[in-house]
Amino acid sequence: MGFKSTEPATTIDAALLALGERVARLRLARNLTQAQVAREAGIAVSSLKRMEAGGNTSLETLLRVLGVLGLERHLLEALPDPAVRPVERVRLGGRERKRARPAVADTPRASEWAWGEEDGG
Repeated sequence: MGFKSTEPATTIDAALLALGERVARLRLARNLTQAQVAREAGIAVSSLKRMEAGGNTSLETLLRVLGVLGLERHLLEALPDPAVRPVERVRLGGRERKRARPAVADTPRASEWAWGEEDGG
């Protein structure tokens, strides 16, 4: 499930709700109150309540709460390692990419456009 800006808000809302519910269950499994977690995370209890209810919260708040629950490393594990693959490294001559650029097919070629074409002349 991707989170592109063109997807309906309900998809993101559903993910926030599922995330909040999971955080709440993990907190309860560790027999911690919202006040305890909030205090240890250095956040307001209302921020934790909002997160657990599926409300919008900051990434920093999420990381702080996951840290208290001992789960912060799991967030990074959910993302693939961006290390350059050996085949790509050979293709790039041993260098790693520093920036993205559009594919060659996305950029107009000189033969596809000429001065004066935009006004029909």
